[in-house]
Amino acid sequence: MMPVLRKKWLVVAGICAVALPVLNMPSAMAEEGLGDDDDAETHRPADMHKLATKPPLPRAHKDFSKYRYKPEGDKIQEQPDANRLLFWTQDGKPDGYAQRRGSSIIYYNAQGQAIRIQHLTPAEMTD
Repeated sequence: MMPVLRKKWLVVAGICAVALPVLNMPSAMAEEGLGDDDDAETHRPADMHKLATKPPLPRAHKDFSKYRYKPEGDKIQEQPDANRLLFWTQDGKPDGYAQRRGSSIIYYNAQGQAIRIQHLTPAEMTD
């Protein structure tokens, strides 16, 4: 008796395994619009090259006017997402950076050593 029941359950499980994907097929066709050849409504994934040239997110904006020390003759590059200013010499070598940490702005030289600390007043700390 036991082998007959096992065979029945195996047959039922096999039918379910084959029938379920077949029953789901019409709904999948309707969602994807397989019958329609309308290119305007088809969803295409974003091209990675287009995303790299123009990212969909807005650029971060920071006010760096509180940074008082800026080396003379250096080019300044802003990194608003990292709350940091980068200093570059005229010939393109890194000259250090300034980064805000809590209630202070710390200035670093090209080797990464802190060379100056600017403490912000309570009026300057309001962003």
